[in-house]
Amino acid sequence: MKSFSIPKEIETVAETLEKGGFEAYLVGGCVRDLLCGKKPKDWDFTTNAKPEQIIDLFPHTFYENTYGTVGVVIDETEDETLKNIEITPYRVESEYSDNRRPDVVRFADTLAEDLQRRDFTMNALAYSVSQKNIIDLYQGQRDIEDKIIRTVGEAGDRFSEDALRMMRAVRFKSQLGFEISHETEKAILEYGHLLAKISKERVRDEFSKIIMSSEPMNGLVTLKKLNILQYVVPELEETIGVEQNKAHSFDVWEHLLRTVQHSADKGWPLEIRLTALFHDISKPESRRWGKEQNQWTFYGHEVLGARRTKRILENLKYPNKIIEKVTMLVRWHMFFSDTEQISLSAVRRMVANVGRENIWDLMNVRICDRIGTGRPKEDPYRLRKYHAMIEEAMRDPISVGMLAIDGKRLMEVAGITPGPKIGFALHALLEEVLDDPIKNTKEYLEKRGVELVQLPESELKALGEKGKETKEGADDEEIKKIRSKHWVK
Repeated sequence: MKSFSIPKEIETVAETLEKGGFEAYLVGGCVRDLLCGKKPKDWDFTTNAKPEQIIDLFPHTFYENTYGTVGVVIDETEDETLKNIEITPYRVESEYSDNRRPDVVRFADTLAEDLQRRDFTMNALAYSVSQKNIIDLYQGQRDIEDKIIRTVGEAGDRFSEDALRMMRAVRFKSQLGFEISHETEKAILEYGHLLAKISKERVRDEFSKIIMSSEPMNGLVTLKKLNILQYVVPELEETIGVEQNKAHSFDVWEHLLRTVQHSADKGWPLEIRLTALFHDISKPESRRWGKEQNQWTFYGHEVLGARRTKRILENLKYPNKIIEKVTMLVRWHMFFSDTEQISLSAVRRMVANVGRENIWDLMNVRICDRIGTGRPKEDPYRLRKYHAMIEEAMRDPISVGMLAIDGKRLMEVAGITPGPKIGFALHALLEEVLDDPIKNTKEYLEKRGVELVQLPESELKALGEKGKETKEGADDEEIKKIRSKHWVK
């Protein structure tokens, strides 16, 4: 008997099915995860009950597919992985004439028939919650222990049924750290061309899972080794063997691999990982030999790369929001590396170009890019200086612009024409607000502004100059704090 820590919600679902007179087994990835000592990301049951019978047993369900899967909704749990538990009748599948989906799906009578249609032995395991035993017809437990990815039955048959399974094998390798068996690799080399028939959306989803795994570099190398990268992102193959300049230890291909791997090591999101992978995608087409520099140059590769990245992501049917962000990050990725000296005004313009919400992502891409060159440190003085400059450029302005009233409104309420008094009055109001931020309201500033402009200009000027001094002092203190935090001057 094999005992796992099973959530009470899962035990209840199994108990409900069995009390209804049906069999109930956890199946697939959740059983594999339990055996690997991981918490399942989702929980799937298989049963000899038909969809209508499953629906009758549970108060809250949804059924919106052609494969018989019924979703059981659990409202009273706080665990997101348990809110929707899927139950699918035993089923068998007919021929796959398009190498993508079965021509016909019919319900089966036995668990053995259902397990026979699964892709890999590690996913062809079933677990009885009530009896605490594993049904293992294809030595899946042994393959998990040996960390081997092996198909159920003949690999060629499984890949002919659904060619996307070849990418799934690579994805599991990069997610789990397993190796693909020799027989399975051989079949992928033989049947890889069938991936050309798979929809771009399905290819994209598996590609994203590889990129979001803990070992995307491993996954990409395997896609190339098995000759199927050409059916996913053929543009990446053009970077192989492209020598770079003296600042790089690797060719473009390995640089991209190491850059995306560092983004995974940092746990950064998909947009940063895709940018890390594609930021130098146009170096091959922009490479020229610089006689003066006596090395290769890649002028404009970021502009060309942004256009090419956009085409790649559009071809893979990524959402527009992801395409726009990744393309933008690729376009501007050279900002923190193309000059030794970057002015604060240039940083402000860059923040305007990419948006305040994206500037730190751009900085993170730069960190990955640096590590990808073969340099060991991600926070040298220059990078820390850039961090400080970004914070300086983005901090809330301590200026008249923060006031709840502007010069135009002050002239309206005071009934005066443009002149020096307006500027003096605004700086005097700023001095009061810096002392007491509660005063920064339209009502108070309008009333107080009318009072101020009635003062003699010399007196008002003195108040305004005091406000300027207060503002400059506050500026200096803020900048000192920011630079001290990053250990820069």
